Amino acid sequence: MGTADQIPVTVLTGFLGSGKTTVLNHLLRQPELGGVVAIINEFGEVALDHLLVESSEDRLALLDNGCICCSVREDLIETLADLGARRATGAIPPFHRVLVETTGLADPVPVLHTLMTAPEILSRYRIDGVVATVDAVNGARSLETHGEAIRQIAVADRLLVTKTDLAADDALARLDARLAAINPVATRHRVQNGMVDPAKVLDAGLFDPAARSADVVRWFDLASQVANAPHHHADHDCDGADCGHHSHHGHDADVSSYSLIIDEPIQRDAFARWLDYVAALRGEDLLRFKAIVHVAEQPDAPVVVHGVQHVFHPPITLASWPSADRRSRLVFIVRGIPRQIIENTLCKFAAVSRGAIQRSAA
Repeated sequence: MGTADQIPVTVLTGFLGSGKTTVLNHLLRQPELGGVVAIINEFGEVALDHLLVESSEDRLALLDNGCICCSVREDLIETLADLGARRATGAIPPFHRVLVETTGLADPVPVLHTLMTAPEILSRYRIDGVVATVDAVNGARSLETHGEAIRQIAVADRLLVTKTDLAADDALARLDARLAAINPVATRHRVQNGMVDPAKVLDAGLFDPAARSADVVRWFDLASQVANAPHHHADHDCDGADCGHHSHHGHDADVSSYSLIIDEPIQRDAFARWLDYVAALRGEDLLRFKAIVHVAEQPDAPVVVHGVQHVFHPPITLASWPSADRRSRLVFIVRGIPRQIIENTLCKFAAVSRGAIQRSAA
């Protein structure tokens, strides 16, 4: 099955009390979610009664807008494989998209690993993006005390700041700055009472080969803003390609982001070797990586790469560059990885000349 035929999967995550279930309840009422499967934790947490058309003992419910709700089994792979098999045989109505809700205390990274690596998943599905809800009132406290909350923000493509009507303007501004520091390339939207436009949740990823060029241009612009941001105090230089082999304290509080813009084309195989090396060296601390790469072998078609920790999604080739700017852009959300490690290893393994790298930090 080609990428265009794979069913997109959106992961909805968010810390306890952040309003994730309220957002989900709102989404399930929208006509735009007809033909969507929502994999939820427990039916009891989601108000389905007035929407219910049909239910069964095997944890599956059909809603009146055509949305299918399924409570997750012990294994997400099993759940998705079963849904795909039922779809193929006509046992359930056809669906064209999947929305996966994680638990509030869940680290979303294992879910992403499953979606990016399991062969039985990749044969039918592709990851579309990650949407995280953040409580405007208690979100800052959660980020200070719970590493899971930081990781949820770090891997997100879109952030929904909820309960904004209950928070003071200055508190909202501080939270917004904190979110931008953790993940500067995720778009942020303010939400009240869970009411969010489905367009702000669906099609969250950059990684569809048929993606609208406007989405890619937006990501380019955000990457450039990161590249031009002031130097971050937590980012420091080191001398060897392997310096800083261990995490700085190993705490999620060390999460930071930076971007590199590279002025020269990169050889495909050399770039792949560099990715493998970085994943082996510091994969645990590479919370999120996104890149649009000018590959020397195909200068007219950029290659999109993204990864979470040790796992990288298969590269996707876009039909054309979204703008006249054909420089490679690499964005890193990391835990205690000095930027100099990235630069040194790029020069060593990907044969990038040091003068071609625009040094940057956020």
